[in-house]
Amino acid sequence: MTDYKKAGVDIQAGDKASKIAYNYAKSTFASRLGMIGEPVVDEGSFAGLINMGDFYIVQSDDGVGTKMEVAERIGKFDTLGYDLLAMVADDVVCLGAETISITNTLDTNKVDTAIIGDLMKGLAKACNEQKVVIPGGEIAEVGKAVNGNVWNATAVGVLEKEKVITGEDIRPGDKIIALKENGFRSNGFSLVRYIIEQKLGCEGYSQPSPFGKSWGEILLEPSRIYSGALLEILGRFGVERKVNIKGIAHITGGGIPGNFKRVLKQTESGAYFDNLYEPSDMVKEIQKMGKVTEEEAYITWNMGNGIMLVAAPGDVEKTLGLLSIEAQIVGEIIKEKKIILNSKGLNQKTIIYNE
Repeated sequence: MTDYKKAGVDIQAGDKASKIAYNYAKSTFASRLGMIGEPVVDEGSFAGLINMGDFYIVQSDDGVGTKMEVAERIGKFDTLGYDLLAMVADDVVCLGAETISITNTLDTNKVDTAIIGDLMKGLAKACNEQKVVIPGGEIAEVGKAVNGNVWNATAVGVLEKEKVITGEDIRPGDKIIALKENGFRSNGFSLVRYIIEQKLGCEGYSQPSPFGKSWGEILLEPSRIYSGALLEILGRFGVERKVNIKGIAHITGGGIPGNFKRVLKQTESGAYFDNLYEPSDMVKEIQKMGKVTEEEAYITWNMGNGIMLVAAPGDVEKTLGLLSIEAQIVGEIIKEKKIILNSKGLNQKTIIYNE
């Protein structure tokens, strides 16, 4: 059996480090007390809120992670811009905010203008589609400090104060809607790479997969970006909200249980997922190759469910009708403070994740 820890990633240590980092971040908040730019304390949020008087600025940071290493193996970099924008813009929209800009930093052991051209070409294309600008960035040639390329970004969004999605109104009986994803997005790639390299060797990314492309090409298919489609129902800045969405979870590192519980943090509720999307055949093939258990798969990957919304039963039909991305009801909020899901991977079963 293969798990994330064998691939070199300790989720528990990562969660502990995140709490340490946020505690130090909070220690700076008082320095702007009563001033423009005073932060809002919101532990477990997908992005940070900064008070600008009449509205909030929303900020989120993330990167493409080790998906970059797959790109380096086959020399294909033109899709990673979609992954980079998805990781940050889809965090920002979890609060209901519109991403207006993204800055990016590329740390590289050696500047390669062709690689940078492909990375930025993809990012610019994704940003144009999502109506996001790139006001600046940084390319740092850092020699042996990194092995290859490390690409990270900060997204800045804007949000009216009355439109913040907090999750505080979530109640048992509310429905959960998932927006479909076909691949791994840009998360859990340390485990994906570990499986490929254990089974096929370091050159395995160039080998044909059962899906009509090389393994590297199919793994580099870009993340869906949900932000623009969600803003059509949430309302961009200054535009009225079309439907009341009570909570939004971006299913990234930590999978469904790790991310959905962040939506429930102001409640004493849980969730039962009885109709999840199935992961794609490609994802299931990777799960099979690595003998990854259902429990491990659902705390590491999105397993076909890229982002999740919570809505009152009476708002579900309207929500599904307005969404331009494939979506379906996948579960509902329950009274018990636990996450229960009927898995859809290789060995379907009911899994219970307690607090």
